Amino acid sequence: MASPDDSWTARSLAVQAMGKIDEPTRGVVPPIHVTTTFIRDPDNQYRTGNIYGRPDNETVREAESVIAMLEDARSAMVFGSGMSAAVAVFLALKPGDHIVAPKVMYWALRNWLMKDAAEWGLVTDFVDTADLAAVEAAIRPGMTRLIWLETPANPLWTITDIAGIAEIARRHSVRVAVDSTGATPILTRPLDFGADIVMHSATKYLNGHSDVLAGALATRAEDDFWARIRRVRAIQGLILGPFEAFLLIRGMRTLGLRVKAACENAMALATRFANHADVHDVLYPGLPSHPGHALAARQMTGGFGGMLSIRLRGGEAQAVAAAGRVRLWKRATSLGGVESLIEHRASIEGEGTPCPTDLLRLSTGIEDVEDLFADLDAAIRAARG
Repeated sequence: MASPDDSWTARSLAVQAMGKIDEPTRGVVPPIHVTTTFIRDPDNQYRTGNIYGRPDNETVREAESVIAMLEDARSAMVFGSGMSAAVAVFLALKPGDHIVAPKVMYWALRNWLMKDAAEWGLVTDFVDTADLAAVEAAIRPGMTRLIWLETPANPLWTITDIAGIAEIARRHSVRVAVDSTGATPILTRPLDFGADIVMHSATKYLNGHSDVLAGALATRAEDDFWARIRRVRAIQGLILGPFEAFLLIRGMRTLGLRVKAACENAMALATRFANHADVHDVLYPGLPSHPGHALAARQMTGGFGGMLSIRLRGGEAQAVAAAGRVRLWKRATSLGGVESLIEHRASIEGEGTPCPTDLLRLSTGIEDVEDLFADLDAAIRAARG
């Protein structure tokens, strides 16, 4: 096969899975490697680098190469879920280490940091990461080792200045990790803005078909901290299975097309619902009225994401009833698939959620936008008290 050309875009390389060809068959789709163990050389060495399936799998490495290329990263690792990828970063810290994290972030990870991380000797402060001064004030000299960001932040879609936080972190010798699940590498590459590690729930946009649980990390440097994360993955058996890695590669081939379509649909819906009689607020960074719009326009390229939330004038009752009346939209947790999903998020997150009770979270898929609007509009109108 021809070697990748430096002028080829990430989208072109992702479509062809880095141009990988199965040499024995000359097939354009690489095979799935399912072996769990490998033959030693006659002198008892493993010169292929493959020892055992828990840390070693060629299909997994192929998925990682695509992700590293998309993020312009030095290296990438895939995991069995987004949570396992994120938690691996924190487990690579040491007891007594301090973390700064957002007040608004993926609820399951926030709950883990609030409840479970302390059992590992970790200390976490939650701040408004859109406020750079608040982030810097939260840093504890000699203790803070990691600033965790999420932008756009689920489910309010607030925007954090990655470059601004990275500059603060450098002054204090603190690492920055960014959950960029909602942006995808098509829209934002956090490493380009100074982050050290980027995380994705690859279940979402990277795979894009609601049929794979996966997580991913990509790093700026293969340093000692990255080695500790790799050890956590190996020891705890967090690696992604080969069949799931194969599906993830297949999903990433259409990432550029899917993200573009989802962004276009989300912008159209945000604009229309911003003028809807039953909607008092639309949370979407693509709207000029969004407080993070100017920053998002600088930090995101090619669109503002496929996620938005709407708040209904009829409050919680109307929001729950509207979600119960949709037909085309699917009432389900998750995001980033080709199908559009709707969720009354506050009732899912439960006690302590920062999510308003009148809010519906929308993951815009790639259906016809007129059908999506008509279905949700009818449901909202029918849900009026």
